[in-house]
Amino acid sequence: MRISVVCCAMLMLVITSAAHAAATGEGTVTTLWPLFDYRSSPATGYSNLSVLGPLFKRERSGDTTRTALRPLFFNQYDKESDDSDILYPLASTSSTGGDSDTQVLKIYQKHVSRSGTAEEKRSAMLFPLYISGESEKYGPYSSFFPIHGDIYQRFWRDEYHYTLFPLYGRTVKNGTTSTNWLYPIFNTVSGENESGFQFWPLYGQAAKEGVYSKRFVLWPFYIRESLGLNSDNPTENLNLIPFYASSVSPQRSSTHAPWPFCGVVRDGQGQVIERDILWPLWVTAQGKDYSIERFIPFYAESRIKDSTSNWVMWPIYRHETIKSAVFTQDKTSLLYFLFNHSEEAWPETGKDRARSAFWPLYAWKRDESGLRSLSMPALAESLIWNDGVERNWAPLWRLFIAQWDEQGNNAVSLLWNLYWQERRGQELAWELSPLVSYRSTTSGSDFRLLKGLFGYGSDKEGASLSLLWIPFRL
Repeated sequence: MRISVVCCAMLMLVITSAAHAAATGEGTVTTLWPLFDYRSSPATGYSNLSVLGPLFKRERSGDTTRTALRPLFFNQYDKESDDSDILYPLASTSSTGGDSDTQVLKIYQKHVSRSGTAEEKRSAMLFPLYISGESEKYGPYSSFFPIHGDIYQRFWRDEYHYTLFPLYGRTVKNGTTSTNWLYPIFNTVSGENESGFQFWPLYGQAAKEGVYSKRFVLWPFYIRESLGLNSDNPTENLNLIPFYASSVSPQRSSTHAPWPFCGVVRDGQGQVIERDILWPLWVTAQGKDYSIERFIPFYAESRIKDSTSNWVMWPIYRHETIKSAVFTQDKTSLLYFLFNHSEEAWPETGKDRARSAFWPLYAWKRDESGLRSLSMPALAESLIWNDGVERNWAPLWRLFIAQWDEQGNNAVSLLWNLYWQERRGQELAWELSPLVSYRSTTSGSDFRLLKGLFGYGSDKEGASLSLLWIPFRL
């Protein structure tokens, strides 16, 4: 009986609060913390319903609708696309126009495309067990690993064929056929003016007249290659691993002994451009578009065209920059992921943005429109901060959120709107649910206790007092 009375009383609080908000014509804010929070702004076409804090969300903004049941499910839908996350990053679905994609940990993938026509094309993969699709040149194909399969124009080859892998397999790329038995032990290579064989790891050779020649003995201890013979940069490679390795070409030559730790690299004129001393820890290099000074873990500095990178006492401090006519970036990190700060700009468009995170205390960002936000705590943002984390996980641990822009508008939320505040121009609203709330607009103000059980308001017609939700004009 007592529970029923309390529930009825709380429901009456909510109903009267919603009725008053709707009567103002300036949008609706209806809260019963922590059960639900509903807000709408008819003028902007926006509405949002949150149930049990961040666990359930239903938001509409113009033509876009977002639905979340965190962390299990998130969906964003509009006239052009329909995207969903299922226990991100476990699985996702996406559809745009006539194309749709489904993936589970990138191991299972399914793609359906109409390509602007009524004909539908499908491809699917449960890697590596099942692969199917359709090639424009060869038609439909399928693979049931390791029993039998035919795959066309995928995975960097024109053709794949196998039966009882690794017993038998064959690949084709640019007219070169490579056939394997008991992969990778027995192999033959054939093509136009091309032949080769191998009995790995004992011996192997292959050559194409005027293009390349390769040979190995007791792989990887002896390998000799002549590559790019039909190009303007033919290359001779000789590897006697781990004692010696060399590569000679008109544009670049290198010698290492023992490989890969100590060596020098020279340009086409024979000038030393890189010295490796205990590679990759100690390296110095100087070229036309780059320079490297690396003494890890103490210090490292590199410049490659428009980008620079600096390390001090790796991984304590790192600084990276990119400067070009179309894009600039400045990134700083401490203790790898403990703290990071990034600023990006597009000079041609005049847009810029920035973000920083200090694990696990806070995450801050400024977007291209100048909107700034601060959230606390930040359990993953300093390491992984993308749209998937932002919409599926971050709302669960953000106990405090503040947003503000350059026009003075701001919003604050504490404990998923136990306390919230919004300021837009001359309008101000705040609430400590369900105890006290206040709203001030250009037409008047309204102060309430216990969702309007007691209240005081003023407008152009004068002041009013409410007792037990009954208004009295003063």
